Amino acid sequence: MPQSKIKRYLKHGTLPQLSVFEAVARLGSYTRAGEELYMAQPTVSVQIKKLTETIGVPLLEQVGKRVHPTDAGRELYATCQEIFGKLAAVEERFANLRGLESGRLRLAVSTTGKYFAPRLLGAFVQKHPGIEVSLQIHHRETLLERMANNTDDLYIFATPPQEGEAVIQKILPNPMVVFARADHPLARQKNIPFERFAKEPFLMREPGSGTRMVAQQVFESHGVKPTIRMELSTNEAIKQAILAGLGVSILSRYTLGLDVEQDQLVTLDVEGFPLEHHWYFSYPVGKQLSAVSQAFMAFTRQHAKSLVQDHLSRTKS
Repeated sequence: MPQSKIKRYLKHGTLPQLSVFEAVARLGSYTRAGEELYMAQPTVSVQIKKLTETIGVPLLEQVGKRVHPTDAGRELYATCQEIFGKLAAVEERFANLRGLESGRLRLAVSTTGKYFAPRLLGAFVQKHPGIEVSLQIHHRETLLERMANNTDDLYIFATPPQEGEAVIQKILPNPMVVFARADHPLARQKNIPFERFAKEPFLMREPGSGTRMVAQQVFESHGVKPTIRMELSTNEAIKQAILAGLGVSILSRYTLGLDVEQDQLVTLDVEGFPLEHHWYFSYPVGKQLSAVSQAFMAFTRQHAKSLVQDHLSRTKS
């Protein structure tokens, strides 16, 4: 729910209680609701008790370890969504009228984006200090789910959604390369045939990962199957597995980050690499972007190269 946009309306009376109720009903837990709202669990319980007394009928019931809304609770939950949605829309219009002196930007990015998105956000906030920003980092499938629920303002994908589902705009090159340990037997070879590379033990990302999709596509395009040694759920885990001598992998060039020396890992000179890929801005078709979101997109298009690519070139030289 877009509660962050209506904080000014949640300071007194019933609205704070509705905010707590919505979180408990959605998450099925007093504890998780408290964590999300930065409240102690007893405070959550008190707010629910007061709201229940106000409404006059039970709103929640405990079944096993999970809290469920009653029939009345389900009615109130739907009403909360409607109320918060309308207040969020009003606040969005007010924020646009205020310009860039205040407002909020909620950005969600893919896991490889964690190496450059904070740099972009930091530079943007320096220029517009009145804007509050939040950054969520998730795998591709979670980003798609968040976008379907319209949870955030903007999304940055390494492998974007299918056209028609979302608006997609290129931001920055995201070359995909083959990483190996520095002492790998192929490290000094040039123009390595793909079939030779495919014989190496391969470290694959988990199903649903954008990086995995890229790897699968390139192997399929050459008509060969990877020799998968293991699947790992994060790029960091793959980096550590490469350093342990367990295999090679296809990853974003930026997986090393922007300030890491390549003294233990090398990029292999494999036929067809680096693969030309990009990062993309994306948001649902029909979404009305706020003035802050539009300003951040324009700022990124103007400054991403100098903040990311040029910086990376300097660290490599």
